[in-house]
Amino acid sequence: MEHYDGENDYMHQEDDWDRDLLLDPAWEKQQRKTFTAWCNSHLRKAGTQIENIEEDFRDGLKLMLLLEVISGERLAKPERGKMRVHKISNVNKALNFIASKGVKLVSIGAEEIVDGNAKMTLGMIWTIILRFAIQDISVEETSAKEGLLLWCQRKTAPYKNVNIQNFHISWKDGLGFCALIHRHRPELIDYGKLRKDDPMTNLNTAFDVAEKYLDIPKMLDAEDIISTLRPDEKAVMTYVSCYYHAFSGKQKAETAANRICKVLAVNQENEQLMEDYEKLASDLLEWIRRTIPWLENRLPENTMQAMQQKLEDFRDYRRLHKPPKVQEKCQLEINFNTLQTKLRLSNRPAFMPSEGKMVSDINNAWGSLEGAEKGYEEWLLNEIRRLERLDHLAEKFRQKAAIHEAWTEGKEDLLQKQDYETASLSEIKALLKKHEAFESDLAAHQDRVEQIAAIAQELNELDYYDSPSVNARCQRICDQWDALGGMTVKRTEALQRTEKLLETIDQLYLEFAKRAAPFNNWMEGAMEDLQDTFIVHTIEEIQGLSTAHEQFKATLPEADKERLAILGIHNEIAKIVQTYHVNMAGTNPYTTINPQEINAKWDKVRQLVPQRDQALIEEHARQQNNERLRRQFATQANVIGPWIQTKMEEIGRISIEMHGTLEDQLTHLRQYEKSIVNYKPKIDQLEGDHQLIQEALIFDNKHTNYTMEHIRVGWEQLLTTIARTINEIENQILTRDAKGISQEQLNEFRASFNHFDRDHSGTLGAEEFKACLISLGFDIANDAQKRTGIMDAEDFKTCLISMGYNLGENEFSRIMSTVDPNRMGIVTFQAFIDFMSRETADTDTADQVMASFKVLAGDKNYILADELRRELPPDQAEYCIARMAPYTGPDGVPGALDYMSFSTALYGESDL
Repeated sequence: MEHYDGENDYMHQEDDWDRDLLLDPAWEKQQRKTFTAWCNSHLRKAGTQIENIEEDFRDGLKLMLLLEVISGERLAKPERGKMRVHKISNVNKALNFIASKGVKLVSIGAEEIVDGNAKMTLGMIWTIILRFAIQDISVEETSAKEGLLLWCQRKTAPYKNVNIQNFHISWKDGLGFCALIHRHRPELIDYGKLRKDDPMTNLNTAFDVAEKYLDIPKMLDAEDIISTLRPDEKAVMTYVSCYYHAFSGKQKAETAANRICKVLAVNQENEQLMEDYEKLASDLLEWIRRTIPWLENRLPENTMQAMQQKLEDFRDYRRLHKPPKVQEKCQLEINFNTLQTKLRLSNRPAFMPSEGKMVSDINNAWGSLEGAEKGYEEWLLNEIRRLERLDHLAEKFRQKAAIHEAWTEGKEDLLQKQDYETASLSEIKALLKKHEAFESDLAAHQDRVEQIAAIAQELNELDYYDSPSVNARCQRICDQWDALGGMTVKRTEALQRTEKLLETIDQLYLEFAKRAAPFNNWMEGAMEDLQDTFIVHTIEEIQGLSTAHEQFKATLPEADKERLAILGIHNEIAKIVQTYHVNMAGTNPYTTINPQEINAKWDKVRQLVPQRDQALIEEHARQQNNERLRRQFATQANVIGPWIQTKMEEIGRISIEMHGTLEDQLTHLRQYEKSIVNYKPKIDQLEGDHQLIQEALIFDNKHTNYTMEHIRVGWEQLLTTIARTINEIENQILTRDAKGISQEQLNEFRASFNHFDRDHSGTLGAEEFKACLISLGFDIANDAQKRTGIMDAEDFKTCLISMGYNLGENEFSRIMSTVDPNRMGIVTFQAFIDFMSRETADTDTADQVMASFKVLAGDKNYILADELRRELPPDQAEYCIARMAPYTGPDGVPGALDYMSFSTALYGESDL
């Protein structure tokens, strides 16, 4: 028989277990009942129990089972034989296991247990209780019995009628048990109704409530405690330890539940952010998809009004529709960066948007939108210029065609008359001279016909929408002109044949006709020029027209002299007719022009001159107003443009300088952003001036190099840059607070980053990033090297490599894949801060969450839905139940859930 001698290392006050105490029948009775109930509370978990404590442990089987249940470990395989030697072997295995836990048994051998020695059996059970139920109790710096006593005193301190000083007489009135229950579960006991002079009611109340609601079996009898002068200390201590474990386990479960709630809350928040990003990205991409075809539509309209409406629609798009989308795009990038930062800080995998919804995809789509938009406004303005030119040419064509058609009206009938056949000699001569005058007039109109044809050709070349009708009218004019030419030739031949038979024609009539015809043509040309419409875009052009008009006015006195001379010829004819009583028909046989017509046309010319003066004056005033609009726009644009550039440069400097804490920098940036936003009214004022310029159809401005589009793009870039800079500082604050990085560390990181950012671009290239890591003390030369604090020859060689000589590419490639997942070859400051924070801080891990679930599951490898609903808030409990896979282990039960794979999936190590 083996005996285990020596002192107990963990509870020296219980070293000498006094067997004589067991001679007291009352104490032995209490210990039997208490120890039996304590053993059964654990054996029930294995589906068995004991009835007689000294008999049921004799074969060692239930003793080994008890140890396996309370320790959670497997003992050696028991002997199944019925012989004494088999029973001793089983008991020795149990005693050896107890000894392996640091317990030195005193005079307890396997033979005594097999023989059913009640005192030894009770002593062994008490030793097990001490080791597995009481030893691990720790309150402040006390443990075991003293720790349990201190715990009881602390928990019952608020109760004035309770004074716990030991584990025997302090519990006789039952108020100590009730106080412990009421302190932790006040809803179970109405403590105010308990009386110190009614110990029986107090004890039974505590025992019944503990058994019904706390799963603590009745280990003591109220009658035994009351009737015994000094209750058994071990029995009371065993029972009280069950209270400790029941309530302390509840606290551990609450702590574990809080940890799980925290992790699940972070996960749910991140999922909501992902859903928000997906929706915002989808909406923005859909808007871009709808807008690009509209911008790519280059089908021109036929009228100025329709094209100006297109220009107005485009202006609404740039001022009303696009700016909110620019803000949405910027906010989308900010949300994406913030989400990625939160995922990194919570040790979650990076967020990968749906296919086609990456930030790069959105940037590509936005680039396509900008490409379609580029040149659209210029195309609209060119089309408006073209339509304006077409309208001018069409009106000019109609005026010239109308004048020509009016002139040719009746000419065909005149040329086809055969009046020369019955005419006298004088009449024939008159007809011949008249026809010569007509030929002169016909030649003078040749230039107008050519102008009409040229205008029609230009309208065709400019793709005038009503070209068919123009061509038809031009063709009729040309056909008629050809017919007139042919008829003129025929009449000339007929008159020349008759001329030999006729006498001379009156020279005065002839002279009148010859001088009146060109003067008449001059007046018609002058009237045509004075009524001709004009279009100019600059003061210089209108000044040229005014100069030409003044030159024309200077010729009027000479023209008036010619008119008076022509009228003098007619007066001379009338005088001769009157003097010599010539038989005349009263009209000039050589021309259809008469003095009344000449005077009427001359009066018309004199009437049109002041009208032309007024038109030129009004156009000159309009061009002066346009010049004022140009200068007004240029004055503001030449201030706003450099201001935007200066602000962009200042933001660039702020983003790389380190003045004050991150909060100071953030406050400064937000004040800076506010000052920029306050500048918006000046942009709006410039927009108003630009609209006035466009409405005035001003197409160029020599006073400034800035266009409204330059100002718009610069303003949008300025707003985007300040928003991104503020977001970068906010993410640095998130990183600092989450990782516990000091301000000095952040300043050191920023100084190193700025030092190697040679071109001040805000990013580092691969080689710059490598040099920056080395400057901060990172050894990335050898993939397999461990930081042991000493260097052998190979370590020293590796150190030299880390100083810049042939760095290890594998380790550096691993680091680069972390800070530059998109393989763009650059490292942003935010990615640099994230990497440094991961190297200097710790976060929750999947193992910690898994351990928390194990606590809630009662050390099982699976957890039940009821356990989750009991320990977690309803929404997070249902979240877990919906996502946990069924547990498939051999120890599973119906409805068991696999919390291990769920915990791993939370950190991206498997799929939910």
